[in-house]
Amino acid sequence: MGHRVTPLPLMELTSGIYAFKALALATELGLFTELSHTSTMTVADFAERHGLQQRPAELLLTACTALGLVRLDTDGTYHNTSMSEEFLVRGKPYYFGDWIAVVDRHEYPAYLKLEDALRGNHPTTWDVERQESLFSSDDPAMVEHFWDGMYSLSAYTARMFADALDFARIERLLDVGGGGAAFDIELCRRHPHLRTTVFDLPFVCDLTRSRVTTAELEDRIAVVAGDFFTDRLPEGHDAVLLSNILHDWGESDVQRILETCAEALPPDGLLIICESFVDDDKRGPLPAALMSLNMLVETWGRNYTIAEYSAWLRAAGLEPESTNTFEGLGANASLVARKR
Repeated sequence: MGHRVTPLPLMELTSGIYAFKALALATELGLFTELSHTSTMTVADFAERHGLQQRPAELLLTACTALGLVRLDTDGTYHNTSMSEEFLVRGKPYYFGDWIAVVDRHEYPAYLKLEDALRGNHPTTWDVERQESLFSSDDPAMVEHFWDGMYSLSAYTARMFADALDFARIERLLDVGGGGAAFDIELCRRHPHLRTTVFDLPFVCDLTRSRVTTAELEDRIAVVAGDFFTDRLPEGHDAVLLSNILHDWGESDVQRILETCAEALPPDGLLIICESFVDDDKRGPLPAALMSLNMLVETWGRNYTIAEYSAWLRAAGLEPESTNTFEGLGANASLVARKR
């Protein structure tokens, strides 16, 4: 008897909305932060703390338990799982809650207009008639959560990246579009010999300096304001990093950015692209494919393939040298090319 096809995978897909909204609401209510600071929370305690009736309080806690976000002990008290304690407690170094808020408040509404993005071939998270780009948004939710959310994604990814690539040959790194300095901070902590420069828009640099100061790395991380479409990049670096930058832009802009970076490198200098690459055959992987679809509602870009980048790098005078895979958040590999 042949394998029986079932609709169970489809049910799992459609149930994703239930899971995400449970996570988002629990995070917004501060459930995981509260659990970190108490050892006696019951359904009744949670209901009283938030002015809820017993039924909805129990339903949310049961969902969070089933999702592996909290655990329920035999005495009726709830506690964080190790993952929630590490990443969902506000104030922890790698707090993930701000990114959850970005997806919930900024991206989730845009997916209600996914067909508009598909038929019109334009973003839906911001008004393309009023704004030059996503990053000029004056949306308070974006200002409040976007940069902190991006920092949490980048910091974790940078830790994986720091071990995946040999940094012994790199002493001066230029992080183009490196707002927040998450990669720079993590890389400098992991590699004591390294010095970096963050190059980004002026208002992003203002946000970045406080991060560098808090990390006590002002002597190793410089911050330079500019626009990579109009300004020359700072020179004097033996490597340039583009981390999760290029997927925001269309193909012609990607090629312009690569050419600008190539001009700033000395002969034998390295250009490193850290991204969530789509497979050359465009069959996956799933996280990269879904993040690429997300660019349909967010930007004019998409997630590109190693083959596509390699062709553009060669056209810019760079020779692809190696690919290093790792499991990051929004990135799965780095592509290294050397200037001819």
